[in-house]
Amino acid sequence: MQTRLVLPQALASIHQALAPMVGTPPPAPDGAAQDAVTGGPSMEVLELFPRYVLKGCLPPSLLTALRELATEVLKAPERSPDASRKLAGQLALQLELGPQQPAVLELCREVILPGCERWIRHVIDRQPPQGRGPWTEGRYGLQIIDVWLNVQRAGDYNPTHTHGGSFSGVLYLQVPPQISGASFDGQLCFHGPEEWHIQSFRTGMAEYVLPLPGEFYVFPAWQPHSVPPFRGEGERWSLAFNVVAVPQPAGAARPPQMPLVTGLPTGGGNPLGANPANLAGNVSLSSGRKRPPGF
Repeated sequence: MQTRLVLPQALASIHQALAPMVGTPPPAPDGAAQDAVTGGPSMEVLELFPRYVLKGCLPPSLLTALRELATEVLKAPERSPDASRKLAGQLALQLELGPQQPAVLELCREVILPGCERWIRHVIDRQPPQGRGPWTEGRYGLQIIDVWLNVQRAGDYNPTHTHGGSFSGVLYLQVPPQISGASFDGQLCFHGPEEWHIQSFRTGMAEYVLPLPGEFYVFPAWQPHSVPPFRGEGERWSLAFNVVAVPQPAGAARPPQMPLVTGLPTGGGNPLGANPANLAGNVSLSSGRKRPPGF
């Protein structure tokens, strides 16, 4: 087989010949739809492997009740179990809440569990019946594992991490005004399976969400997420939670009412002590590092 060496001047000639064609698509064939962006043949950009996150907004009365609860809890934080020992967050305070608090019980029954159910049906009902596994409607139950209050101050952060259980989520009670769309400070970030790298066009690997009081998000527990620090005065208050989906044996009907909670503390001690599944806490995906002193 013979090979031919292309001389530099030959390459230059080829480049010059092709230059007018770069970025100019061929015209659309007669009768074919024309692309609105390029002017050439009709094209479509497809999104593969979607990840689903449920977004909602609390009723104003419940938001007010939860804010009042957080205010009362923070007057004497030593009375609430410390949640930080099982969490990845490097925050000022992380305190367990429980079903003995009416606002938390209402939140679980009216928002969190229905939100998880909505996520399951949206995702699983898109699958063919034989591909739905144990998540056919009526063949599983949902149980709260835990709920806790996060207090984030300047310099605090939550490294990239995942949760235990089946679903996790967050809702916002109070957000300092300097947390805005002008920067990523204090925003919730969802991470994709690959590192963000603009030079190779990997632009969809990080999705930032601006926290707004009253809004909440529900997502699979395996979804990596993080919260960068913010600057300035004020505190960012949020409630986070974990939920487990419990399938029933084949042929068994779901019990009329499953217990609402498996691990919410009723007084003190280990908040997961009542959880028969002994689910793991949050798992940090970042390397260990000291908490920053602030800005």
